[in-house]
Amino acid sequence: MKFRLLHFVVFFVFMHTFAQYKPIDTADYAQRKEFLNQLKTKNETLIKSLKSRYTGKTGRELEKFYREFYKDFEKEIKDKDYSFNSNFKIKLEKILLNLKKKNPQIPDNLNILVAKNNTPNAFCLGDGTFVVNMGLFNVLDNEAQVASVLSHELAHYLLDHTLKSLVNEINEDKDSRSIMENLKKVSVNKSKKAFDIVKDNLYKKRGIKRKREVEADSLGYVLFRNSDYENTEFYNTLSNLSKYDTISPQELKIETYKKLYNLPNQPFKDSWMTREDSGNYNYDHYKVKLNKDSLSTHPELAQRMEFITKQFAELKNKKEAKKGDEEFAKLKNTARMEVLPNLWHSEQYGRGIYAAMQFLQDKEEENYYHEWLGKLFDKIYTARKNYNLNRYLDRIEPKEQSESYQQFLSFMWNLNLAEIKNIADYYNKKGAS
Repeated sequence: MKFRLLHFVVFFVFMHTFAQYKPIDTADYAQRKEFLNQLKTKNETLIKSLKSRYTGKTGRELEKFYREFYKDFEKEIKDKDYSFNSNFKIKLEKILLNLKKKNPQIPDNLNILVAKNNTPNAFCLGDGTFVVNMGLFNVLDNEAQVASVLSHELAHYLLDHTLKSLVNEINEDKDSRSIMENLKKVSVNKSKKAFDIVKDNLYKKRGIKRKREVEADSLGYVLFRNSDYENTEFYNTLSNLSKYDTISPQELKIETYKKLYNLPNQPFKDSWMTREDSGNYNYDHYKVKLNKDSLSTHPELAQRMEFITKQFAELKNKKEAKKGDEEFAKLKNTARMEVLPNLWHSEQYGRGIYAAMQFLQDKEEENYYHEWLGKLFDKIYTARKNYNLNRYLDRIEPKEQSESYQQFLSFMWNLNLAEIKNIADYYNKKGAS
């Protein structure tokens, strides 16, 4: 199977009638309100517990962190960054119950949130909240593999890794800024969500991160092995995630641009494909980096796979991953369908266009993606008109982006306002026909 991966979207082979698809309903006010009430109570309980365990600067900083984090988290929930009415949540809660049956050390007061995020990842907090991205379902094969991810995150929680990392951060801090302020300062993308900031930077010290991940794999596998799932699917999960980290994405072909943007009232211009001169930049030196769109969320996966097979001999006997049942196949299909709605929700309009072009290059359902191109180019037009396009369309960063994505960005920035409007109008009309 040929994997074609982007840092914001993962493609997998599964056909469906896109025109019939309706994005996941976000009319979940009651559930969001109830969760926020529960979250506030849990946060206050956690803060009270931490203040009794830690005194002085450590206690004050932990309290400040969790109050700031709750404030940011509350905004994300109100902004509908998480799906409360979805089959993903139902499935995840069912998996959690299966794990708890054979693992009494797993507590009852846990919450699972499903994030409208295409990156295949999951994350746990010190208060017993687990966040699972929809994109995780794109790269995993079956329910057991999702259970292995939850087991790993449960291990982080049971081992108190989040709190330990926070305390380390406080003890090593040399100034008076809060932890959240420090984490936001080192974040390149200032608009990042609170979860992403913490996830990306809390374990930023490589040695600590490796130790934490190995510990979570060891305990996580024990939790997983105690359940009714096939043992080898734990290894298969790491293998699938490593492919997301390392396999180059499919390129957008020049022919795709010409096919999509050679319009009746606006012929394709070769000048649109002009790339800016990067001067003395050494592309050969960064060739491997440039040919990877995926962000390495777990860069030591190869070492983790080696470690887990050494520690648990039964995992040396590899087995091919089992195909998911019909219920899981529907979830994978929904995750695919939600790729563009998720990018739209997070206002990543440029990336949405790039993803739509990838789908169209693969000859997916054209009406659906033509309609999306119209909507997305409308947003790009408005942003260009209002002089705030930087907010919705990335600038070229050779060290961080694949050559294919750089070519796409060059194309987008080369279009003038009238040309963007013509493309938007054309595809809005075509998508509606």
